[in-house]
Amino acid sequence: MKPVPYDPELEPGLAAFLDLVERIPLRADTILVNRAHFATIVPPVEQVVGDRPVEVEDRTVPGPPGAPDVVVTVVRPRGGVVDAPAIYSVHGGGMVLGNRFFGLDGLIDDVLRFGAVGVSVEYRLAPEHPAPAAVEDCYAGLVWLAANAVELGVDPTRIVVTGASAGGGLSAGVALLARDRGGPALAGQVLMCPMLDDRNETVSTRQYDGLGAWDRNNNDTAWDAILGPLRFTDEASPYQVPARMGDLSGLPPAYVDVGAAEIFRDEAVAYASRIWATGGQAELHVWAGGYHGFAGFSPTAEVSRAAEAARLSFLRRVLR
Repeated sequence: MKPVPYDPELEPGLAAFLDLVERIPLRADTILVNRAHFATIVPPVEQVVGDRPVEVEDRTVPGPPGAPDVVVTVVRPRGGVVDAPAIYSVHGGGMVLGNRFFGLDGLIDDVLRFGAVGVSVEYRLAPEHPAPAAVEDCYAGLVWLAANAVELGVDPTRIVVTGASAGGGLSAGVALLARDRGGPALAGQVLMCPMLDDRNETVSTRQYDGLGAWDRNNNDTAWDAILGPLRFTDEASPYQVPARMGDLSGLPPAYVDVGAAEIFRDEAVAYASRIWATGGQAELHVWAGGYHGFAGFSPTAEVSRAAEAARLSFLRRVLR
């Protein structure tokens, strides 16, 4: 099946991504090796913060019932804030790689842009901790954020959950849990190139079988680790696999962003379409020639600048 071509301006960034991140194919027997390598490419917090005027602290907060506590990193403008919006960030990595510092640089940027409080959550990874451990950890962190909003300087009516790739899928799952458990209320959900469906059978997954920044083989490896024998069955948790949720009504406004040249294109489009079908609000962007996570590794490309402007526009509208 012929793939959609990449935007030529993005190709150097894709090559850099593959050289830096995907040196060893992600398979069941290489998850731990890849995880160790991934940890080496996430810069230290001090380096990420630099001289930017923010305060960064770690908090240990209650985890899901019967599960370990959860660690979150809180980022605030120096000197503190009052009644500020909050950006609750969930990291990517296929739910098998990464930590809460992956993407911290962008979170700090948003904290300073919006005068916001940022919270990045550390969740348990598969296969050691299969579903629904990750999404339950993420939800527990959100509950803590909302319950401690006043102390953190947060307006509890202006909390947005956001994430890319696995973080996008988990953000969608957190929004579903918040709906079904009666809160916390969310002002919006920002789902960047979200990992939503374990079935891995769309046209776009087959177009990028062996190609791109996160291919069909990586996706199979990750979902096998996350779901084990529940994969491909109706017993898989719809909170960890949001595409399996039968009812997408009653959700906060969703921003869904994906490249046209990546495996998650079709499931992202389907998810937004299903939200619209319920009368819900979703803003969908499919960026021509975009590979998985293109804006992060090709930030100066014209399409990346357009994608970033659209994301910030959505945040300004839901956080005002």
